[in-house]
Amino acid sequence: MNERARSDGVIHVPVGSLSLERYASVLTPEQMNLVHAVNKRAREALAGRVTWNVNSTEKGGGVAEMLTALLPYVRGSGIDARWLVIEGDPAFFRITKRLHNHLHGEDGDSPELTAEDRAHYEDLLAARAKSMRALLDRRDIVVLHDPQTAGLIPLIAGSCAAVVWRCHVGVDSPNERVRGAWSFLLPYVAEARVLVFSRRQFVWDGLDPQRVMIIAPSIDPFSAKNRAMDEHTMRSILSAAGLVGYELAPGNVAEFERQDDSRGRVVHVADVREDRQVAPGDELILQVSRWDRLKDPLGVVEGFRRAVAPHCSADLMLAGPTVNDVADDPEGREVFDEVVVAWRALPADVRARVHLACLPMDAEEENAAMVNALQRRADVVVQKSLAEGFGLTVAEAMWKGRPVVGSAVGGIQDQIEDGVSGILLHDPRDLAAFGAAVTDLTVHRERAHAMGQAAHVRAREHFLGTRSLIQYAELLHRLV
Repeated sequence: MNERARSDGVIHVPVGSLSLERYASVLTPEQMNLVHAVNKRAREALAGRVTWNVNSTEKGGGVAEMLTALLPYVRGSGIDARWLVIEGDPAFFRITKRLHNHLHGEDGDSPELTAEDRAHYEDLLAARAKSMRALLDRRDIVVLHDPQTAGLIPLIAGSCAAVVWRCHVGVDSPNERVRGAWSFLLPYVAEARVLVFSRRQFVWDGLDPQRVMIIAPSIDPFSAKNRAMDEHTMRSILSAAGLVGYELAPGNVAEFERQDDSRGRVVHVADVREDRQVAPGDELILQVSRWDRLKDPLGVVEGFRRAVAPHCSADLMLAGPTVNDVADDPEGREVFDEVVVAWRALPADVRARVHLACLPMDAEEENAAMVNALQRRADVVVQKSLAEGFGLTVAEAMWKGRPVVGSAVGGIQDQIEDGVSGILLHDPRDLAAFGAAVTDLTVHRERAHAMGQAAHVRAREHFLGTRSLIQYAELLHRLV
């Protein structure tokens, strides 16, 4: 299905087709031979079957980005891969955001998941399952992503060959909140054929290990967010988006390369809260993430005020999506407003060095090009999450050769080799340690450059999309 369509709460997201051959420019011949061998086996096994991926938003967040990056290569390799998005009402997304927070060990908007929450969750998904069953063939395979879709498992399992549930979130040390979320979801999850987690440490207690598979997320080096970008293109994009005050020639056009090699243009402007614009010569510390308490934007601002601003001249930018444009994240507006209040309370000289950017989501690849340009412009990238499933922004920054300061939580600690390809914060709430790490990289530029180079090599070897494609191909082959 290559045209967007909506039917009874289910959206068909168009999926393009891209050739795996483009990876030959970044992989060794041996790696490419493995990609082709695994793909051939999966293509033969899946002939005549559709592989459906289902989540709850087509833009904003790591799952949507992962599907956007991977599915065109699956289709391009001869496998019929399709993408469905289930729509929800505000109450449904409040419940699933609460589940998301509980799976990270946090209360979110409430420490409780009630019988009424379960009833509403099941009622909405029952309607979505009815729409999905009309699309499925008994030979098909369905891959469901995250808590928003877990309740579909028993409702569609009899209408297809196999259901896989992919959980992108988790914690290394589960507490009462985490176990409560497991209890809520287990009646549904127990009926999946295979359960996929990002890390071995995220696997829930009591699951059959024979049904568990570990697949870490990955990035597409040819997406608009990760493609190579020269200095002029970077400056043009950041100037057109209103993010950095570069002076460019009259009539300059901010163009970028899309995932399919066509040309795009930046025409939308970011909504930036700032007293002055970032200047061309300013050093820049950057965090890119949703406006989510688990990403600790308030901690980043306060850590900058206390432990970075007094010791260096760099500016800080927090960049995230426009707060009304991520359907399955109802807390985004609240969190952004909290950060604005904290920003306004900063001393005037510090506030002038802090920039809060909401990047427009009107065109997804235009947004991605802005992030790409920001990450390449940054001197240091931070991801001070309190909990994290994987943290795609870390791999993205590493691919661009940026030194990253990240919390030693979840998948971030799998990406960064502490002191080699970045710096890990072993206590994300330790603002003094955060400040010391960031300041060190802004002051010692040679060390920062060496870390960035090591980060690029590590991203190329471990976190490119072909690794995920090989693992998913092996999974699907095993299922049939």
